[in-house]
Amino acid sequence: MKEKVMQAYEKLAGDYERHVDKQSGHNAYYERPSMIELLPGDMSQMTVLDAGCAAGWYTEHMLQQGARVTAIDLSPAMVEACKRRVGDQATVLTCDLTEALPFEFETFDLIVSSLTLHYIDDWAPTFREFERVLKPGGTLIFSVHHPFMDFQHFNRPDYFAHELLSEVWNKQESGPVEVTFYRRPMQEIINATSSRFGIKQIVEPQPSPVYKDQPEAREWYGKWYDRLMANPHFLIVKAEKSS
Repeated sequence: MKEKVMQAYEKLAGDYERHVDKQSGHNAYYERPSMIELLPGDMSQMTVLDAGCAAGWYTEHMLQQGARVTAIDLSPAMVEACKRRVGDQATVLTCDLTEALPFEFETFDLIVSSLTLHYIDDWAPTFREFERVLKPGGTLIFSVHHPFMDFQHFNRPDYFAHELLSEVWNKQESGPVEVTFYRRPMQEIINATSSRFGIKQIVEPQPSPVYKDQPEAREWYGKWYDRLMANPHFLIVKAEKSS
């Protein structure tokens, strides 16, 4: 499974680097605005881990807010894309979130993980490492596929199953790429998180109205706005390490 994820994102790296900022409405107008609302506006002096950085959109955003950022990703091609984006402003590493992280205890004030954890089967080792490298009182914010969305979209027979799913994404540069990920019920997401952290907020985002009238966004809003206002697609969790 890990090899499949890496191979898929090696192929997708060019699309993420050149097209995902605005051409992917689910990122630009749906997931990111809701994630940013949960992030501090002023991140000066904060040490932040971007866990699953892809081509570096969040890395760059948090640098602009004053953070000292370490960005990690399983895909070497994504790591190189992130490096091209931010240069030497951040530390960018190829790293596997299912294994021990190469950081000291209590290194980070904040961990941000955008649409990454659904590629991991067992969250227990990952969350154990997140807890270890977070400072006391530190924050974890992550987004994943909403379990109801995957259950409905793939017409699955058992909502409570923890299962492997796949679909083909057809992107501008890569062409068709099979992407594989796990779905799990809401209770598993909540229980895995609360076993290590105190949950502060659960967000089931809806499209941001801010970009609705921008010319480049109109097609996406016309197709997705009403659907996403009534049906969840992603899920965001904000949690905190005990102080």
